[in-house]
Formats: sequence, C-alpha cells, structure tokens
Amino acid sequence: MNVLSVASEIYPLIKTGGLADVVGALPLALDEHGVRTRTLIPGYPAVMRAVRDASPCLHYDDLLDHAATILEARHEGLDLLILDAPSLFDRAGGPYLDTDGQDYGDNWRRFAALSRAGADIALGRIEAWRPDLVHVHDWQTGLLPAYLRYSGKPAPPSLMTIHNIAFQGRYGVDIFPHLGLPPDAYSIEGIEYWGGIGYLKAGVQAAAAVSTVSPTYAEEILTGEFGLGMEGVLASRAGNLHGIVNGIDADVWNPERDPLIKANYSTANLKNRGKNKRAVAERFGLEQEDGPLFCVVSRLTGQKGMDLLAECVGDLVPQGGRLAVLGSGEAWLEDAFRHAAAQHPGRVAIITGYDEPLSHLMQAGSDAILIPSRFEPCGLTQLYGLRYGCIPVVARTGGLNDTIIDANPAALAAKVATGISFAPTTNDGLRRALRRTFRLYADQKAWLAMQKQGMKSDVSWNKSAGVYAALYTRLTTKGR
Repeated sequence: MNVLSVASEIYPLIKTGGLADVVGALPLALDEHGVRTRTLIPGYPAVMRAVRDASPCLHYDDLLDHAATILEARHEGLDLLILDAPSLFDRAGGPYLDTDGQDYGDNWRRFAALSRAGADIALGRIEAWRPDLVHVHDWQTGLLPAYLRYSGKPAPPSLMTIHNIAFQGRYGVDIFPHLGLPPDAYSIEGIEYWGGIGYLKAGVQAAAAVSTVSPTYAEEILTGEFGLGMEGVLASRAGNLHGIVNGIDADVWNPERDPLIKANYSTANLKNRGKNKRAVAERFGLEQEDGPLFCVVSRLTGQKGMDLLAECVGDLVPQGGRLAVLGSGEAWLEDAFRHAAAQHPGRVAIITGYDEPLSHLMQAGSDAILIPSRFEPCGLTQLYGLRYGCIPVVARTGGLNDTIIDANPAALAAKVATGISFAPTTNDGLRRALRRTFRLYADQKAWLAMQKQGMKSDVSWNKSAGVYAALYTRLTTKGR
C-alpha cells in the first residue's frame, strides 16, 4: 500500500512538539506492515539545509499566487516530498511564528498551499506514483480532504488525525475567494465554521475517517469541556472516529544505547542511572543529594498545568525534593519558575528553550517527571519516562490515562504499577500526588519495581502501527 502523509513538521528535520515525532516515526513502523509512506512537508530553511540530492518532480507557476516546486528526497530512512516555495516558507522565524513570536499573517495561505499541493499529488500529478490513501495531520493540512472532495475527480480516501484540538486553524470568511474552492464548499457540510473558515473542521468533515492520538482523548473531545466548539461536528463523525495511542521511536529513546546521556543502563544495571542523576543536578546547578529529583520537559502553558506546579513548588521542596525545569512558553509562567528558583537556590532551577540532548539526559537521570496537564491528547514525555525508568506523575486525562498504570494498592501488590496518576487536575490533586510520590520513593523496593515495570512497557510504535495499517486497509477497501 502506498500512503501520502502530509504534515507541517517532521522529526528530525523540523520540530516544535510531539507532532513531528509522530510524523517521523510512524512511516518507519508502518514499513513493517507493508505500507510505503511518502511524507509531504514544507521547505522551511532547516529542511532545505539538511536534505541533500533532492530532485524536482512537479512545478507550479501559480500555487495560490506563489511559485513552487515539489522536490523528491530521502533522509534518514524517510521518503520525502518537499514543497519548495521560498516566498511562503523561507523565513527567519519558526514554522508558524515570526521572530517576534507572532503568527505569520499569511499562515492561512501557507498551509492552504501545502494542502493544495498534497491534493494534487493524491490525484496523480506526480508521474508514475499515486497513493492509495492520504493521511493528514492537524489543522495545517485540514483543507486537503476538502480539496479532494470538491475536485470532481476520483480521489483516494483520506484519514484526518487530530493531535491537539486546541489548534483549529480558524480564519475569516474573507480568505475564501483565495482558496481555489468552488462556492458550495462554503457550507456547514464543507469548510464553514462559526461564520468563518475552519481548516481542522474542513478535514474532519471531508475525510473518510478521523483519528486522534489516544482512546480516552477520542471520548473526551466529544464533550463540551474538551471539544472546544467542535464537539458537534465530531459527534456527527463518531462512527468513524478512532483513538490510537502514539508510540515512540524505541531506537532513538533507548537508555542502553543512547549517546546523549552520561551513562547507559538497563533494568539489569539501574544503579548506573545515578551517574545521570548527578549530571542533571550539575547541569542545573542543583544540590547533590539522595532525595528525589523531579523534572519537567514541557511547554510552559496552562494546558500543561504548569501554573499548578508553580504554585506547588513550596510543597515539593520542604519534603526533600528538587525540581529541574526545561521548557518555554507563557512569559508569566517562565517568570514564575524563575522566581521559584530564586526562592529555592540549589533546589529549583529552570532552563528555558528547547534542548533535545538535555531532555534525554533529564529522562535518564531524574527520578520522576511531572505532567499535570489539564488535557493531553496523548503525550510523549510520559512514554519517554517509562522507557528510561523516570516515574511519570500525571493527571488522569487523555493519553496519560491510557498509558500509565497508577500505583494504587492493588497495582502495587500485583507489581503492574508504572506511575502515579491523579484527579482532579487541581492544586490539591497535584499536592496529594506529590505526597504519594515521596512515600513511594521512600520505599526503594517498591520504587525499583515500578521503574522496572515501566521500562518493560511496550511504548514503541509496533502495536499502534498495526492498528493504523488495519484502518488504512479498511478505508481503501471500503466500497470496492
């Protein structure tokens, strides 16, 4: 089976979050199921610098008023199609934000162009290659299924995956004449959304099926609390809504061979983790001691519950805990953790920004990773934590609920616990979870058993890739 995957980022070329990890790892896992994937991505500067020997396969004089070329390339085992459109993507800022941290004013056009190009490829514009199915990811590619629906041509089925429904790609109706869609596309059954244009809504409405990245999140987004205005549209697609939990690249995230950590280890020699713990403390300027070292590797936002954690630092430190924070986000939250670090020198520290090597070291050396998210479609950091024996302390929501077995008395007795989960997602809920974590840490026999159980968890893409492959097969054979 040939599949065209279309996304706005892909690891290891361009990454702002978990979306890139999924888009980069899933094709490799699907290969073992007989699925051959080519991934269309924008030609950002980082992509163009990294990819060698790319060759043109399709040229546009006018792709939504911009010249563009589709390039074929192969990079680190991935078959790529790159939308080389310098006037749209060759910019000094990030994929979505300018150098001042503001959304590009023409994001609607940039990602409509990506969707338009993807639809053309799906319809056979590249000679001698036509996909059997198109898999699109998040709002940036949401118009692609709509372009296929309104093309008037036989088109392959499409699967729309929602990685985070909080980002929907909503724009004013004034952009509609520039999208190259027929007038009837602007309707409730089409791309109209609350009086404007909805890119994610368009994909949900037009795709043959919709998936999201955990079974619990698939249920949550059908409610007003988590659907964020789209629950009605999703309810109409409930029969074709699938929750498939993400995996991780078990070769990249492997404590036995990870070159980015201080000392490699496995369940057989967990004492080696101590070298990584000392390295984390040294990097963050924290005191070297035997108490639990907590870490955060996250966007610092309200969604991630970082305000709750900032308010609970005063409870964590007196119990003998230390906290290392890596991330960036809302300025007031960055300031809140800087203030906590100033109040508790040697006990709390923050490094702002994104640092992939450091995130590996933190998973390898911290005792527990804190993920108090108010909602979490899937989450990947808790999976990294499991893999590295870094106990996840998580809110009981979305994929966190689906991937962590809480250390309740029954789970501990059965030796199946892999972390600590809590609800509700409040200050008091987090404080209780922290107290439980300290008690478990004090019982090193129970803590070690939990670490080893987590490290034995299959967090790879093996199982989930099989679920995707089976869904692809159903979609491509339906109606034959």
